[in-house]
Amino acid sequence: MWREVSRVKQSLSREECVSILKTELRGVLSVVGDGGYPYCTPINHYYREQDGKIYFHCGKKGHRNDALANSDKVCLCVYDRGYKKDGEWALNIKSVVVFGRARPVSHEKALEICRELCRKFTDDEKYVEEETEKYGSLTEVYEITPEHITGKTVKEA
Repeated sequence: MWREVSRVKQSLSREECVSILKTELRGVLSVVGDGGYPYCTPINHYYREQDGKIYFHCGKKGHRNDALANSDKVCLCVYDRGYKKDGEWALNIKSVVVFGRARPVSHEKALEICRELCRKFTDDEKYVEEETEKYGSLTEVYEITPEHITGKTVKEA
């Protein structure tokens, strides 16, 4: 069912894909929106090594929540900052695409994940706890169970 990267020489290993999912701060999540149209939004995400799942947070209501209530199928694209080879203008970008299913997690797990996600951005524990205390009850956290992960390096030119 899953398509492989058409340019095999540009494909990334599973380890490279996981590394990008762990280190990059943002991605674009696509869900099946109203009328069957894709609905894509930028998100912060957290890849949790112990279970191999990807987590993201959002408000308790909205287009994304409604879409996920109707269909749990998602696609997440995460890409790195890229690099330029000496003497070239074109950017080389490594991207990862994850196909999977998303479901909300319990409130207790949501708070734990929010802390971990926050730590991707700061090591200020006071800030992490203040944000969790302030917004934890207003936040929904979803867990993506990957069904297929693929990645590749692409040159802009």
